[in-house]
Amino acid sequence: MTIHRNCEGVARRDCLKLGLGGLLAGGFVGALRASASAAVNPKRQAKACILIWMDGGPSHYETFDPKPDAPIEFRGQFDAIPTKISGVRYSQHMKRLAAIADRTAVIRSIRHDQGNHGAGNHYMMTGAPPRIPVGCGAFVSFHPSLGSATARECPAPPGLPAYFSLGQMSRSGGPNFLGAQFAPFVVEENPDNQNFRVRDVAIPRDLSEGRFSGRKDLRQLVDRMVRINDEAAADPVRDVDRFYEQGYNLVSSREAQQAFDIHRESEKLREKYGRNAFGQRCLLARRLAEAGVPFITVYDGGWDHHTNLFDSFNKRMPGWDNSVTTLIEDLADRGLLDTTMVIALGEFGRTPQINKDAGRDHWSNAMSVLFAGGHTPGGQAIGATDNKGFAAIERVLSPEHFVSTIYSKLGMDPNKMYYTHEGRPVHLVSDPTPIRELMG
Repeated sequence: MTIHRNCEGVARRDCLKLGLGGLLAGGFVGALRASASAAVNPKRQAKACILIWMDGGPSHYETFDPKPDAPIEFRGQFDAIPTKISGVRYSQHMKRLAAIADRTAVIRSIRHDQGNHGAGNHYMMTGAPPRIPVGCGAFVSFHPSLGSATARECPAPPGLPAYFSLGQMSRSGGPNFLGAQFAPFVVEENPDNQNFRVRDVAIPRDLSEGRFSGRKDLRQLVDRMVRINDEAAADPVRDVDRFYEQGYNLVSSREAQQAFDIHRESEKLREKYGRNAFGQRCLLARRLAEAGVPFITVYDGGWDHHTNLFDSFNKRMPGWDNSVTTLIEDLADRGLLDTTMVIALGEFGRTPQINKDAGRDHWSNAMSVLFAGGHTPGGQAIGATDNKGFAAIERVLSPEHFVSTIYSKLGMDPNKMYYTHEGRPVHLVSDPTPIRELMG
């Protein structure tokens, strides 16, 4: 399996993994508790969000904001192609997305001041700038992530966690003070593998159903023995028993297993998504959204192109464009696009001038974000950068606006007050103003 690294050389496998093994530590149990206690605004525009996280910071020039009239050292090697939106162009490898631009919106004017991976990731994943300086390779969490806050506020179907991360968890994709029960259920396995199955979400092959049930019964017997003559004592374990029961139900539930069973999809559709890890994770994300999971992150690493950007994009972008377009079209064909947001972004954009190694470096003054579904009005390019792509200059927006938009469309109040473990009040987002052009 490929392990993508950013320029700091840190392999991003240091993430929280929650499966049945995590259940024994209480994490997955808490995730199930979340779905039992959450409430959501019935007037919400979307029931689910699929967030495609392009870790490392994708170039806005070579995706959704090309600069065909800029000098060659700025515009780069690729042509700009027309889209379904009059006067709006994408970079040459975005052919399929350009053809459905009338169904999508692109934001070209988000900017912030966090120009390294750790801080930029945190800001875009949470809507909160780091409170202290953060190093490029840091795994930080000073504020709940989009997925964790959604897991707290939005219910999932019985037996399913409300927040999944496919591939791995982004470095700032965790729950912070909300607690481990709102961390993502991480599916590291590659869905394109012939024998793909979600680790710890199936009865092990060497354990029969009878033996599995027997171990469950044994645990219940031990619990009763431990608690005998101690009914009056405070027992935090007793309170979570029903969530352990739900954890067992997930392993044995036919409906839950069906959500993970990507092999039920036709070979034709799987080929259309792309027979690679990213394409099949997009397909699995659609299955989870279809099953009622409110937040799914598709982690897509390797966008930190300080060198050989154009060679890398020539190899990668046609398949990426195809998988994302197929996801949007598949959701539409199934009647799910109106209630499912599809969003693609990274932590920042890339420098205007190409460096000596045929790459672009970190640049937080400009970036592009793809937004589709969830009653989002399509056919839009919101905001603009200057003619060389240095900075957002029209309809300048912040990460807070972006995050508030997602919460608002999910029926959540971005101005909601949370309280930390120390009792300190914290707004979910400091500026709760959504991007009006994206609100249906």
